[in-house]
Amino acid sequence: MTIKHVGVVGCGAMGSGIVQVILQGGYHVIVQESSEQFLEQGLARVEKGVAKLSAKGSISEEESRNMLASLSGTLNTADLKDCDLIIEAVFEEIEIKKELFNTLDGICKPETIFASNTSSLSITEMSAATQRTQRFVGLHFFNPVPLMPLVEVVKTLSTEPDVIQDALSFAKSIGKVPVLAKDQAGFIVNLLLTPFMLNAMHAAANGVASVGDIDKAMKLGCNHPMGPLMLADFIGLDVIYNACQVMFEEYCDARYAPPPILRKMVLVGNRGLKSSRGFYDWSDPKKPVPWMAEGQF
Repeated sequence: MTIKHVGVVGCGAMGSGIVQVILQGGYHVIVQESSEQFLEQGLARVEKGVAKLSAKGSISEEESRNMLASLSGTLNTADLKDCDLIIEAVFEEIEIKKELFNTLDGICKPETIFASNTSSLSITEMSAATQRTQRFVGLHFFNPVPLMPLVEVVKTLSTEPDVIQDALSFAKSIGKVPVLAKDQAGFIVNLLLTPFMLNAMHAAANGVASVGDIDKAMKLGCNHPMGPLMLADFIGLDVIYNACQVMFEEYCDARYAPPPILRKMVLVGNRGLKSSRGFYDWSDPKKPVPWMAEGQF
């Protein structure tokens, strides 16, 4: 299938990054949001990202204008009816996603490929809300999308081989490196990464070391770009909490059970970078500092 027109539902931090890299790949993109405010904010993020590329010389001014000319926004789901591929990047709630895809299924042409950017929810369950389970995949991008090269392409038992190849080719065409995974909770990266972050939370809560020293040890001892607790803040503690619940339910494995400290922090609104407080104080995003002293958990 030749993909020319791509729809993206949701233009938050992830959605806007996905839109930007698709525009860089030379596609026409239509973004759908739930309100005028969210749409304006999302399009502004995309325009800012494109402007940065132009300012750094990564693209010419003409390329910048052409990219933005290929972008449109809408509040009407029906405007996505002619898209060849639709990528969903809305809130990580399975019922919201199922309702969205069910609506799209009744609007879009039969050959349209549906894809979800979910990090852990069941692609199979989402696809079952449609009549096109064979044309449904996961396309899991990583944050920040313009900088992170990986895309997990997730196949279900029903996904047609041609659709899998179309998804892999599409990811390559927008400058990403795709890896193929089967539909199981966590896919590849989160399946392996989540226990690592949860173990770091247990270590901090049990007084093994301070937040800062745990992260420093993993950075310097394992040559990681950032420690597990700072990474958790960056991803979003609420996102991790929801993801580990999904994985714990699927695998019944204690490695994925959310630690009490994680649940407590999410309950009081400490979600990490996006709320300015998690395991670190992010009041100055360029200089995050651990805010909980040893023993305060």
